[in-house]
Amino acid sequence: MADTPIRTSLGEQAAYQLANITKTAPVYSPATPRWLVRLLDWKPLEAGVFRRNRVVDDKPIEVLCGHADESDIPETYAEYEETPREYRLSSINALVNVQTRVSDLFNKPYDQIREQLRVTIESVKERQENELLNNADYGLLHNVVDAQKIATRKGPPTPDDLDELLTKVWKEPSFFLAHPRAVAAFGRECTRRGVPPPTVTLFGSPFLTWRGVPLIPTDKIRISSRTNKTQILLVRSGERKNGVIGLFQPGLPGEQTPGLSVRYTGIDNRGLASYLISLYCAASVLADDAIAALENVEVGNYHEYK
Repeated sequence: MADTPIRTSLGEQAAYQLANITKTAPVYSPATPRWLVRLLDWKPLEAGVFRRNRVVDDKPIEVLCGHADESDIPETYAEYEETPREYRLSSINALVNVQTRVSDLFNKPYDQIREQLRVTIESVKERQENELLNNADYGLLHNVVDAQKIATRKGPPTPDDLDELLTKVWKEPSFFLAHPRAVAAFGRECTRRGVPPPTVTLFGSPFLTWRGVPLIPTDKIRISSRTNKTQILLVRSGERKNGVIGLFQPGLPGEQTPGLSVRYTGIDNRGLASYLISLYCAASVLADDAIAALENVEVGNYHEYK
């Protein structure tokens, strides 16, 4: 009697043990494009301090035009603020510890130290943009004077609201800043009124615009969980325009990008290698009319406007 042939096949689980697995580098999902950091002009400081000198606005400079008698030319001068505001760079720090055994044995295909530093630097830069908007001292949301604040009409942000903002920052406005849901609410309101906003491409990405000024989304302008309301900013950027500028310290030891450094601080007796990440920054509103805020902006949900 002939032997019965044995029919079998290689199992998927067994084959899996011999396969080379293609994998990604660690994905840090909270990372955003950080458009505000890209759009600001950045001024390097010599020693971490910036003094904003202003002319006193309520004492106008007297001039004459077309006066016949030159002996009557008025004597005048520009008076400066006696106590100008000074900004000191704030620091954002993080200490990365990597066990040397891990980096020795598990360093392929991705360098463990490099990936740890990359992800942590992303987190530090996210915090930087948050501070530029929300820092109690220099954050833009805390540096809008009362005369530059507008309360929105009831409901979502409208073209009329953004036109009101443009009357506050009418000297070469650069961009609006708003939470993505506020941008979406404005877009829906424009479409409902039959005036869909055009788009413009910046940094390879499309942005809605109003009156030619782009609406830049950022999740660092928060929405109140209690009221479902937020704010929209209008910013004039640049020192030449007496606008908003970012401040940083150049030439740091271990500098990776402007104002950000990575320094190796050694290995302790437990075999932990440490790397200090430091970022120094601040922002200054050079003139009060360089920024305005639309407050109490209702964002709602899509189905509310259908």
